[in-house]
Amino acid sequence: MLVQPESQKTYTLDEYRALEETAEFRSEYDDGEILPMSGGTIEHNNIIINIIVMLKIALRGANYHIQSSDLRLWIPQYRKGTYPDVMVIAGDPVFNENRTDEILNPCLIVEVLSKSTEGYDRGDKFLYYRSIPEFREYLLVSQSEYFIEHYRKTGEGQWLLQEYRGNEREIALESVGVSLVVNDLYEGVNFE
Repeated sequence: MLVQPESQKTYTLDEYRALEETAEFRSEYDDGEILPMSGGTIEHNNIIINIIVMLKIALRGANYHIQSSDLRLWIPQYRKGTYPDVMVIAGDPVFNENRTDEILNPCLIVEVLSKSTEGYDRGDKFLYYRSIPEFREYLLVSQSEYFIEHYRKTGEGQWLLQEYRGNEREIALESVGVSLVVNDLYEGVNFE
């Protein structure tokens, strides 16, 4: 989740990276602006953990790397550094400028929606992500109800949307060759 920046000072990418290496809290980078991120809810965190565990088990032994929001995604075309909730990389990770803290090549990105970020996650952020050549699938997961939006890139470069409502549905993730049961994604989540 993003919060409004306190100042309009612009930073070089190197200045941002130096600040991020010692910061207590993460911030996203937007072409010179540093955007502090706020914390999430327990439901948000439970969903992320569930997804990571399910993917880790399903992809065991396969050449995929599952990453949490601790690894920054660099989007060169837009000069943006973001922290997706979950990323999956097919094959070897490609690092920006040989840095081990900035990845360039996820094939699958998952964002757990919150009221403060869902418009950004569906709109501009999705636009930025689509500039990544390896990016094939995008899951937007509600934390307040059984609802998932699944975007999949076709061979012709079109993005198709499939919505999942209810907890008994299964999501086929073509980019990684596994299916996830919606109910399992929401295990331990309280919709109050």
